[in-house]
Amino acid sequence: MTVKEKILDIFEGNKGEFLSGGELAAKLNVSRNAVWKAVRQLEEEGYCFDSVSGRGYRLREESDVLSVHGIKKYLGSTGDRFDLRVYKSITSTNTVLKEMAAAGAPEFTVLVACEQTAGRGRMNRKFYSPTSTGLYLSILLRPHVMAQEALFITTAAAVAVARAVEEISGRQAGIKWVNDVFVDGRKICGILTEATYDMESGTLEYAVAGIGVNICDPTDGFPDEIKDIAGSVFGRQMPPADMRNRIAAGIISYFTQWYDNLPQHPFFDEYVRRSIVVGKDILVLGKEKPRPAKALSIDYNCNLHVRYYDGGEEILSSGEISVKLMDYSI
Repeated sequence: MTVKEKILDIFEGNKGEFLSGGELAAKLNVSRNAVWKAVRQLEEEGYCFDSVSGRGYRLREESDVLSVHGIKKYLGSTGDRFDLRVYKSITSTNTVLKEMAAAGAPEFTVLVACEQTAGRGRMNRKFYSPTSTGLYLSILLRPHVMAQEALFITTAAAVAVARAVEEISGRQAGIKWVNDVFVDGRKICGILTEATYDMESGTLEYAVAGIGVNICDPTDGFPDEIKDIAGSVFGRQMPPADMRNRIAAGIISYFTQWYDNLPQHPFFDEYVRRSIVVGKDILVLGKEKPRPAKALSIDYNCNLHVRYYDGGEEILSSGEISVKLMDYSI
């Protein structure tokens, strides 16, 4: 760890308390000037400090900066299970983590970023990932499951996001089949799971579950192409302190609990209960023109059972098709 990282770790563990430069210097066996430079660097990264002569420096309670220590303190004793890495900016957490996976990175390597410059969504769509207002993370998994069970990673992640957001923010969260999380009729989260398969065994070599959450609205609003559907957990309000660290920890914690028992689908009942699609009129978007239908149910394999207006019925799998609620321009 660098001097800056060590000092941040100490401040995160003593947030709101004054720590003198001399004490920090002695603890880390560095000069007081090195401590001062580290604090200045942290301020440039967005951390808020108070400095009082004779008392030292204090990291303010309201500082809302993503950090490894900030996330791990909410993970408790399970935090050591994860190799957490936090970036101020990254091309794409999924893209970088896939490269790390191919190079042999261990399971539960987790990349978290404040901004993505080349974020991606399903069907290779661009995923809007502005700095400061969102949370972007990817989790590396090496599950011993058949390839077709990759869908359960995605659905488990959707439930983890919905539960974490709801418990931490108090706002009700629902899921649009397959994996979009909605609050107040607007999409606040997208999930992209990418996997590599062993062709001989038909099992997964590894999977990367990528999750992007809009914590609050961007200052300049969302781009025109998504402004009618995109939303955020807190809207235009300023989020409470440390909210991104708390939500990141909540997502990681819930997801890994369910992942550990993935074949039993422990998240399934909640996934169905949180559905904002079942019982609604939808448009089924395939290779041909959109077809109006009613969403009837979600089966145990998380496929969607629909009845078309012409009377025909179909079981939809996530890899084949998308749906659009009649009520929203999704």
